[in-house]
Amino acid sequence: MPQDFFGRIVYILQTRGLSYLDGAKNTMIIALVSTLIGCIIGFAVGIVQTIPVSKNDNIIKRGLLWIVRLVLNAYVEVFRGTPMMAQAMFIYFGSSVLFNINMSMWFAAFFIVSINTGAYMAETVRGGILSIDPGQTEGAKAIGMTHVQTMLYVILPQALRNIMPQIGNNLIINIKDTCVLSVIGIVELFYAAKSVAGAYYTYFESFTVAMVVYFVLTFACSRILRFWEGKMDGSDSYDLATTDTLAHTSGLYNYPGKEEDEWTENK
Repeated sequence: MPQDFFGRIVYILQTRGLSYLDGAKNTMIIALVSTLIGCIIGFAVGIVQTIPVSKNDNIIKRGLLWIVRLVLNAYVEVFRGTPMMAQAMFIYFGSSVLFNINMSMWFAAFFIVSINTGAYMAETVRGGILSIDPGQTEGAKAIGMTHVQTMLYVILPQALRNIMPQIGNNLIINIKDTCVLSVIGIVELFYAAKSVAGAYYTYFESFTVAMVVYFVLTFACSRILRFWEGKMDGSDSYDLATTDTLAHTSGLYNYPGKEEDEWTENK
């Protein structure tokens, strides 16, 4: 074992580099799949929480919706208000004790991170839907759209663009937070680094490598998501108001002959 810092890092990479790569692969698989499932859960919960209710609705509908929202709110508050490590221990070991369900470690990993992400995404989706101008909903209903059609074709596409940064943020958080799954035996990046540190007694060097790998993963994902956000924004050269008569009176649109008209008026 070399005596200098960088020499030990090189030695660790040469002897245990594959362990880090395998841990990073498992980290990314768990983070990507769980973020996708969590987004689906979050969209479902967020949409249910924003279903409009009026006094004219059937009392059965209002009662069922109240019960469903109560359960969903409890789910969101519990999983947002407790740490993921405690959730992992409770679900993985508690499911066996309370319900005699023996989960595999991988199923437990996906399940834990997904429902945790879903709780955060539910509030994000709810806020994204409520951020859309109510006039959009009123306009959709005015042309005969149902609530489902309005959500699918009018509200959700706009809300998705607004909450894309938060979806990316959740992915970055999940890449880092998969380290808590080491408590149930998942061999992810943190677990691999801990194993190397215990084998060579090189904690500083081993976790330095782990931090660099975490940074590379999160930085690469953030750049990709920024690129995707830019694609969703579309082109900067849109010319949508050229046929709008109001645009001519607003003074914001330069149409042929405008300068000549202004010169004539001033004269």
